[in-house]
Amino acid sequence: QVQLVESGGGLVQAGGSLRLSCAASGSIFSANGMGWYRQAPGKQRESVAIITRAGFINYADSVKGRFTISRDSAKNTVYLQMNSLQSEDTAVYYCILIASDNSNYWGQGTQVTVSS
Repeated sequence: QVQLVESGGGLVQAGGSLRLSCAASGSIFSANGMGWYRQAPGKQRESVAIITRAGFINYADSVKGRFTISRDSAKNTVYLQMNSLQSEDTAVYYCILIASDNSNYWGQGTQVTVSS
């Protein structure tokens, strides 16, 4: 089993910053990657940023240059630094772990609200 615990969401003014954290535990050996998705009200869940086991990173076009994903392998933790936040970034952010068999595990979600 895999457990993902997210933290760091909240309310921030437009132009501000937040840092999300996701700590993984359990059967995470040789996970293929970790990252973040988000889901805004009335919209589909979308990929925000993914970092693979090899260190390759993929960002959604909408967050490039503003968000940075990083990881601390010793702590099994992935971070999402979000700068220059916009109202369009308001969503529930979910941590994802892509296991070695390509199955997906999700965190419980953390709300990010950007006020304009």
